[in-house]
Amino acid sequence: MDDEKRRDAGMKVRRKVLGNAWVDKSIANRNAFNTDFQDLITRYAWGEIWTRPHFDERTRRVLVIGTVVALGQWDEFRLHVRAALAEGGFTPDDIKEILLQQAIYCGVPAANHAVKEASAIVQELGLLKS
Repeated sequence: MDDEKRRDAGMKVRRKVLGNAWVDKSIANRNAFNTDFQDLITRYAWGEIWTRPHFDERTRRVLVIGTVVALGQWDEFRLHVRAALAEGGFTPDDIKEILLQQAIYCGVPAANHAVKEASAIVQELGLLKS
């Protein structure tokens, strides 16, 4: 696959996973400093990795959410949790199960912060059960 096809495939997956609104906002915020990086992640993260056939999209989402908890990358965590709930067919219980698993493998402090962040997103999206 050449770079143009990889970029097109990546943009299609990126929009499906993160939603058009997020991707449109990201594109609108491109500038001379970040354009090359945006192109890189579209071609490689989205066009090369997310399009591979071995794991389905749901599995990739679980892997990403768990990994960003482990790394303490809270901006990416919020982005991917929101996208999983709004675009990916995940339920709050799905997110909760990922975070319970991560509490064991990443540590309670990381999972504690993740629960706080995810709870705010669940509430914001009107998905919090009483």
